[in-house]
Amino acid sequence: MQQKYTHTNKIFKDRVAIVTGAGQGLGRAYAQALLDRGARVVISDLGTDRLGQGADESLIAETVRALKAYDGQLIAHSGRLDHEAGCKQLVALTIEKFGGLDILIHNAGWVGYQSIEDQDDDFLERAIGINVRAPIWLSKYAWAHLKQSSSARIVLNTSDRAMYQQYAQSGLVAYAAGKMAQVGIMNALSKEGEPSGILVNAISPVAKTRMWGMTQPSEDLKPEWVSPGVLYLASSLCQDTGIILRASNSQFTATRFCENPEVIYPEHLARVECFSMEDIAENWQRIKEFSDA
Repeated sequence: MQQKYTHTNKIFKDRVAIVTGAGQGLGRAYAQALLDRGARVVISDLGTDRLGQGADESLIAETVRALKAYDGQLIAHSGRLDHEAGCKQLVALTIEKFGGLDILIHNAGWVGYQSIEDQDDDFLERAIGINVRAPIWLSKYAWAHLKQSSSARIVLNTSDRAMYQQYAQSGLVAYAAGKMAQVGIMNALSKEGEPSGILVNAISPVAKTRMWGMTQPSEDLKPEWVSPGVLYLASSLCQDTGIILRASNSQFTATRFCENPEVIYPEHLARVECFSMEDIAENWQRIKEFSDA
């Protein structure tokens, strides 16, 4: 029998959330969903182009006008998050205006294609900055405040394009590195946060947004159809940590990297014993746990 939840509209009442990359697309959809449930929200977006370059403060200003919020419920921030100072500033603004922090949703990112032979440092640095530095620095300055929350939640952002080889695409090395890094950050922070009740999970969304190259609303893969999954991970209803929630077209499935049974890490992998390269070659089909079928 499906469990029924009552009074869920009160879950986010007066909760304080930060949503990065909220100028449009998925981030804007997450912010609106939180506002609709009564949360107080700080939206952050630098207004970069599709390659993560430049800045346009008018984007976040337009988003404030577009979002439906009560007076005093919404604050906008436009600043760089790929450096420690910018992340510190965003959290400080949140505490100054709202007096606390319960939810951190790091959605900011960009999709850029560059072949491995053409890979340049500036391109790679932009990917590392928003996908690795930003979630770490944001978490650093949010941590003490999240410890004071009765239901502290962090939601990071990964991608099926990074996690699954069959969905990978040529030219997405920097993007995939950043998105897989957030899985590692999630795993580490989920352990560090458990004693303080800080739950850390990740969303792997599929939606047709500006990053997809869309200029008009789509009939499928809508950003708002991902929002229920992010709301759940950000809510007190979620009691799991270290979970990746895949979301597409209002369909959701949870996954994580699971260990083989009976493993005693790191001494005993409970698998096929080999003492030479030739042993491994001979037993390769048994060693493999996956199938291309």
